[in-house]
Amino acid sequence: MRIGMMVDSYKPYISGITNYVEVNKRFLELAGHDVFVFTFGDMDYRDGEPRVIRSPGLPLADTGFYLSLRYLRAAKQLLQTMDIVHVHHPFLSGRLALRYCRPLRIPLVYTNHTRYDLYAHAYLPMMPDEISHGLLQAYMPTFCKAVELVITPSAGMERILRQLNVDVPIEVVPNGVDLQNFHSAAPLSRKEFGYKEDDILLVYAGRIALEKNLPFLLKSFKGISQAIPNIHLLLIGGGVQQYEDEIRSLVNELKLDQRVRLTSRVSYDQLPAYLAMCNIFVTASVTEVHPLSVIEAMGAGLPIMGIDSVGVGDIVVDGSSGFLSTHDQPAFTAKLTRLCLDQDLRAQMSDSARKASSIYAIESTTGIILKHYEKLVAESRPRKSNWRTRLRGFVEQFNS
Repeated sequence: MRIGMMVDSYKPYISGITNYVEVNKRFLELAGHDVFVFTFGDMDYRDGEPRVIRSPGLPLADTGFYLSLRYLRAAKQLLQTMDIVHVHHPFLSGRLALRYCRPLRIPLVYTNHTRYDLYAHAYLPMMPDEISHGLLQAYMPTFCKAVELVITPSAGMERILRQLNVDVPIEVVPNGVDLQNFHSAAPLSRKEFGYKEDDILLVYAGRIALEKNLPFLLKSFKGISQAIPNIHLLLIGGGVQQYEDEIRSLVNELKLDQRVRLTSRVSYDQLPAYLAMCNIFVTASVTEVHPLSVIEAMGAGLPIMGIDSVGVGDIVVDGSSGFLSTHDQPAFTAKLTRLCLDQDLRAQMSDSARKASSIYAIESTTGIILKHYEKLVAESRPRKSNWRTRLRGFVEQFNS
């Protein structure tokens, strides 16, 4: 099959969606399919992988996103030769998918990766919740009805879509991770980072961004660091420079500069070794859908400390593969303190986390996605086989 992946942003921007598309593309190609990524970005950027098709756009500061309302003509024509198209952002990419693919009866799949309701609250705090929620209720049901298949990576996110009045069938397909490198990772040398072997090393890996609730995490860590002298926190990832600077300022304000280290971005192939060096993975984010970072940490054998919310709460079993807390600072701090102090408990949870991660192996989840693709393509062929080529030429006159 010829499979198109449509995303609003791709490399060099790093996000859970970028990693998801990259690893799924790789495993679908190993299965013998041709996979193309259609996105916006810097036209001079050179990819380390084949079949990434960029169209120019207006860069939105240093966010990694570009604004555009159309593809280059060549990109559009190539997109219209796909057997199936998988959309990963519903707004820019989603609208273009409907515009370019629906007239040709190319089946469309949409995966909802993002808590847009909470992102609106984080980035548009002056907008009343009723307005942002109403806008999503106006857009999402119509968009989801226009595609052949809606996928969400977690049951929790399915409930959120239902609250937005999406009433079409939804398939829950977990995000997959290539776990081999995480299961077998050799840890980096702690000595090179100035850590001792008996230090308790907490790690967060992900974007340094407003919606990740990092001030909450740092304030909890501040309390724990006063009680446990050999505890350290490693923040792996990057983000918008302004917000990175704000987090560094908060670290200094809390007088944690000797206990908290920000690494900025690290290459994905180095991440397993970083995680293997640590003891506990921590996240205070409540805006996740099905975080790959949590699955990757579990694959590396780290117990998880998180907040019981959509995404994290769908993956972590409280008391088994980690601890879940309410979104309450004292409760979160108390559970994390217990996990830091109880070495035997950490060892038990480490083993449970590693075993639990196996259900998210990319080999399994890609197989599920592929079956959906094959079914939709088979259903679409009788309708489009006789007139698709002629209609493409007709539509091209109006979309050019």
